[in-house]
Amino acid sequence: MLYRKRWRHIVFRLIRYLLPSLLLWTIYETVTIRNAINHEARKPVPPFTQERIFVASIHWTTERLLRSHWAPAIAQLARDLGPDNVFFSIYESGSFDDTKGVLELLKEDLDQAGVGHKVVLDETTHQDEVESAPAETGWIQMPMQKYYRQNWTDWFSLEKDTWVPRRIPYLARLRNLVMEPLYELQEAGQKFDRVLWLNDVVFNSDDVRRLLQTRSGDYAAACALDFKHPPAFYDTFATRDANGFAPESDLWPYFRSSASRQALLEGLPVPVASCWNGMVVFDAAPFYTAQSPLAFRGIADSLATEHLEGSECCLIHADNPLSETKGVWVNPLVRVAYNGSGYDDVHASETSTWPSNVAVATGLWRNRFNRWFRMSSPVDGTVVERISDWMRRDSSPSEPGGFCVIDEMQVLLWNGWGHA
Repeated sequence: MLYRKRWRHIVFRLIRYLLPSLLLWTIYETVTIRNAINHEARKPVPPFTQERIFVASIHWTTERLLRSHWAPAIAQLARDLGPDNVFFSIYESGSFDDTKGVLELLKEDLDQAGVGHKVVLDETTHQDEVESAPAETGWIQMPMQKYYRQNWTDWFSLEKDTWVPRRIPYLARLRNLVMEPLYELQEAGQKFDRVLWLNDVVFNSDDVRRLLQTRSGDYAAACALDFKHPPAFYDTFATRDANGFAPESDLWPYFRSSASRQALLEGLPVPVASCWNGMVVFDAAPFYTAQSPLAFRGIADSLATEHLEGSECCLIHADNPLSETKGVWVNPLVRVAYNGSGYDDVHASETSTWPSNVAVATGLWRNRFNRWFRMSSPVDGTVVERISDWMRRDSSPSEPGGFCVIDEMQVLLWNGWGHA
């Protein structure tokens, strides 16, 4: 009985003194972080310099967003940069909607403005890709039968051992096609300082200005933050923090690494191992390397058979020699989204801030609990074991992008892509 009373007394004292202290500490942290972020956000948007920018993008079935936001933003970006300082390389293939029509109109706009561009509207569909003869690389056999949704009511299946194209090598091939004009223009005596990749996102020229001037231009690559359903951060597939960890959560402050997290809390460029996030700019120099220019790729097919995959948007940073010397960074002041309402949600207004005070306070504690009670390595133990087995069995060289690899298998389908 005496023991119980003593225990209750201890609990009562903890509640009485500890909880108010934690509350006061949380309020102090929240106010301090909000002030730091607001201080950085209030800095004027830097102007465009005279650097030459190669802008690249690939598209599939995104007519609505292209028509409402993306194409007008591209036209404005072209005017803001000026025809002498920008070239647009755009590739589309096999869309189900009128994405081609939107890009045709954009092409006419760029023509009239005298802006250099190459817009490829390919008739090849996903169905053409999956029904073609398997290539020597980039294809894999289904490990088991799998059903995929055909529409809202019907399903189709792929049988075990069916040869299917892998999604990531397919995307890497398209991205490398989009980069070809960079080398064609080089032969004509034109070189670029930066390569800017854009997803089908809502953005404006100020976002591009801020991103280009991340760390005053001193970076191997710099990325925005992207959002599909705010407040959740979207591109966790390609993002790895400074220690090679995937994001701890898709909610702010995202990162496990103390270096990455602390920079975010101060509103400063965040050091990471990799990112893409809807908008990413590269120092163009590695793409011009004479012997082995930087290019997009997937992991080896023999490694993918271990039920593993890594994003081409992550592997590009693992292969980039400048990543070690100049670093890869996320600029938290640059936020893009995959719809207009999402873009509005992640930008401060007269009546709201980003992130909100509630998001800061709850996010700090959520992140702490995740780090305290979830023991993990930068790469999942299962993934590490499979990569090691692959290297021993096939006498394969190491995969430099091991931190990009996850326990998934992604295949191309006639109507999109799916897991296998």
